[in-house]
Amino acid sequence: MTLRKKKKIGIVGVPPLAVLREIISPETEIIDLDEPQVRASLDLTAPHLPRVYCAILRTVVLNVLHLELDAIYIDVGPGKCDCALHVATILRDMLDIPVTATRNQDTESFGTPLCRTRMRLTDKLLAITAGVRSISPHPPLPPCRPTAGFWGVPPRDFSLLELFPDTTHVYGWTRCMENKTPADLKLEAHVNPAVPTVFFAQSFCAKTALARHLAARHPQALYLDCDVSAGSSVRAKIEAFLELSGVRNARS
Repeated sequence: MTLRKKKKIGIVGVPPLAVLREIISPETEIIDLDEPQVRASLDLTAPHLPRVYCAILRTVVLNVLHLELDAIYIDVGPGKCDCALHVATILRDMLDIPVTATRNQDTESFGTPLCRTRMRLTDKLLAITAGVRSISPHPPLPPCRPTAGFWGVPPRDFSLLELFPDTTHVYGWTRCMENKTPADLKLEAHVNPAVPTVFFAQSFCAKTALARHLAARHPQALYLDCDVSAGSSVRAKIEAFLELSGVRNARS
């Protein structure tokens, strides 16, 4: 018996629950195009996107250039960014598959147990980003007392997350991702002034404005942006900030 080939559906951003319920099935494979899916240079996207676009959206295009997809759903509303709207237009002209624009303005709260529990920060964000392909909340987890904070979007280079302690709480758009409410600006702007917090955004992302604004108002903050990868300068800034803030090393 010949096995039926699964339909490969690419997603960008956090699709609305109604869309996820429609596309999730045993016959489909959901692929997160925001995450690096192929090993290739981002320079290959230059004919399609300006270099001043953030590394995440350039990663989307890089993935599309190498993957055989059957359809794409891309969030172009306030839960993602205006740049994604233009990327959707470009993808439609590049591809011969359906590219559906969505606007996720869901308000149903799914909770944020991963953001507040004790766990390697890398594992937290891997679990949160994996949750984009699910319509179920994460099972309850015990919260921990935070000693550090990571505010922002999931970085393209997860290696910088290894510098944080396991007792790091996650804020910003990443917390909105876990809650499945990516357009919730109030939740995105929530911070804890008692916790030393790194405010992170990808270079050229519109969220750098909010990151810098919130960092300026926070009593223990480091504003940080980086493009494709976290170089030695970025890592040194994080390590120095955490050390000067009295935060223990990442494995404590």
